[in-house]
Amino acid sequence: MVGPGDFRFWEMLNKVVQQEPTDSVDATTLGFWASVGIRKGQPFAPDERMKKILTEAAAVGDATGRALAYRTREKAAYIYDNRRWKYPFIGGYKFESQPGVPDLGAAAMFFFAATGVTPAMDTKIVGEGSTYPWTAVDADNHPFDGGKNYTLHLPPNIPVKTFWSVIVYDTQTRSMLQTNQPFPSVSSQKKDLIVNADGSVDVWFGPQAPAGKEPNWVPTIPGKAWFMILRLYGPLEPWFNRTWRPDDIVLVK
Repeated sequence: MVGPGDFRFWEMLNKVVQQEPTDSVDATTLGFWASVGIRKGQPFAPDERMKKILTEAAAVGDATGRALAYRTREKAAYIYDNRRWKYPFIGGYKFESQPGVPDLGAAAMFFFAATGVTPAMDTKIVGEGSTYPWTAVDADNHPFDGGKNYTLHLPPNIPVKTFWSVIVYDTQTRSMLQTNQPFPSVSSQKKDLIVNADGSVDVWFGPQAPAGKEPNWVPTIPGKAWFMILRLYGPLEPWFNRTWRPDDIVLVK
């Protein structure tokens, strides 16, 4: 599901345009594709000059998407003034700066790291749907290093009707980090989850589990960067009114 950052990107796009319906695609997007020679029912055959331009454009686009996802400067992306947590959606699941006006930067930020979106993923109804606060940096704004150890403190009364989970993803593949665990995650559904006396939960990340914390540990891989998503299913009022706030992820020194 990760698009290539070279000329193959355009070949892949052309294949999709030829094979899939385009009736629901807006005229401006169809025009962008047509401007580089991708038109439904017509061959895509750029000359060498155009291939060179498109190859460079794909690399720049891939780098731009990466920067927008992991290092966005868009203030609207951040959930709190004093935390590193970000919304996956700016302008709702339609990514609009105002009704009918697409926010292309917001869409690029989301779709660099994800592949699909539904209204239920951006619900504002208490106890329904889900929400996905995420971060790619620690409390000091440094990217996560798979060779180092980190901890996340989730305050008491995590506001979910159904369950919550913490999942670690590979920044390169944007898929779940491939480790020896079946799933690189910790969740409230774990029967052996360690819960503190006050109801809070501490989650640990790193190449080695801290002694006695194994049920609350997600392994990471030295040499690989990662990001994580805190998934809240059936989010409750304290999430929406921000009276409950997850701590930033802290480097264990």
